[in-house]
Amino acid sequence: MPHIPFSMQNKHNIHSCSPRPRTWALPVALACAAFLTACGHTSQFAGQSQAVAVPAAWVNTAAQPRQQAPEDLSRWWQRFGDAQMTGLIEQALQANPSVQSAEAALRQARAQLDVQEAGLLPSIGSSAGASRSQQGNNDASNRYNAGIDASWEPDWWGRKGNAVKAGEANVAAAVATLEGAHVSLAAEVAQNYIELRSLQNRLRIAQENLAIQRENQQITEWRVQAGLATSLDSEQARASTAQTAAQIPALQSSMAQMRHALAILTGQAPAALESALGTARALPVAPESLAMTLPADTLRQRPDIRVQEQRVVAALANLSSQERANFPSLRLNGSLGLSALTIGALTNGASVAASIAASLSAPLFDGGVNRAQIRAQQAAVEQARISYRSAVLTALKEVEDALVQLQSDKERLAQLLIAEEAARNAQLLANQRYSSGLVDFQTVLDTQRTLLSAQDSVANTQAAISTDYVRLYKALGGGWQPLDVEGQPIAARTTNE
Repeated sequence: MPHIPFSMQNKHNIHSCSPRPRTWALPVALACAAFLTACGHTSQFAGQSQAVAVPAAWVNTAAQPRQQAPEDLSRWWQRFGDAQMTGLIEQALQANPSVQSAEAALRQARAQLDVQEAGLLPSIGSSAGASRSQQGNNDASNRYNAGIDASWEPDWWGRKGNAVKAGEANVAAAVATLEGAHVSLAAEVAQNYIELRSLQNRLRIAQENLAIQRENQQITEWRVQAGLATSLDSEQARASTAQTAAQIPALQSSMAQMRHALAILTGQAPAALESALGTARALPVAPESLAMTLPADTLRQRPDIRVQEQRVVAALANLSSQERANFPSLRLNGSLGLSALTIGALTNGASVAASIAASLSAPLFDGGVNRAQIRAQQAAVEQARISYRSAVLTALKEVEDALVQLQSDKERLAQLLIAEEAARNAQLLANQRYSSGLVDFQTVLDTQRTLLSAQDSVANTQAAISTDYVRLYKALGGGWQPLDVEGQPIAARTTNE
């Protein structure tokens, strides 16, 4: 049984605790030796097994030939051959608020990483000032100054570097989150669109059956007037017709709600798609053939799995950074300025003042604050790893569930089509026999209800199969294109360049 490790495990090297030898820094080396005992935490946590066992093949589908390459599902909705559904999904991917929110979160993570990277560089500032002072009966004196100050804390132990690594992992997680938003949104739009077309199909079936029932009701009334039937037959026909007619407003209401939902998903007002989606169309149907990816490949391409991987990387980097909070720190400070009694004298060489200083500091006692923060980061690593394993198991379950449901609905549809054909034949025979006086009107009503139920079940199951394919494409990790750290599709960016 293969194992799935963290895919970014080898790309993110958490800084080790081994200091670089410096012959001139003996005091620093001695101070570091007092803190080396804390270095084992990160290496211990990073070295723990990060693999999750997954099956070699899906249980509920036949193994695909090895020479058959898995299909590209980045635009799986095009497989349905419905241009309107494709247009709605593409519009939603551009205008939906959830995608825009994920894009904003990516920009935030990118900005936070820039802040962390800036901490590795020296900071430089400028200042200028003027003062006037007088003491006792002495004349007042002026003083003018201008200068540049600089400070830098070398990242000897990798504390800041690990913070940068955590920031990079957070950016990668934000990218994967945006990709995951694309996956979820495309599936939601497709499911609502399929449901809308299914409701339109069911409405057509109800209206056709209602027309037949009204004809039968009219025939029954004529037979009552001719003395060939009783008022009981007439009332039964009227009740059956009214029951079918009562289904139509409910279907129309559900259709309106689906149109509203699709409009909101595409970033528009609820009534924006009333005219565009008002005309009934055929149900989108996916092709039967699908070259399945292997379980390991599926997990690697699912954005939600990559999000959890990056969160583990970030947690390990944060732990490593926190462990170095008690290490000695060296700060270099320098200044270059001008100071004189008059503004004109500032240009005199004698007014130049320069200084440079170095300071070495290390915490001696913090009441156990840093140890507690280290324990908190260790717990965060464990939580991230548990979330990763949970995401992997959930992904495997979603694919298997989708495969089982798809197979079940296909088998159910085959039987329902037989039932629909038999119900149609029975309804025709019942009408003929009733006209000949061979059966009572209750038999006609029963066959009409059976036919309507069978046709409605067929329509529902056909829509369910299309929805099953949507769920399967989503579970397989389809519906996204690789994005760069700015959230732009890599393929599109390369084309534009």
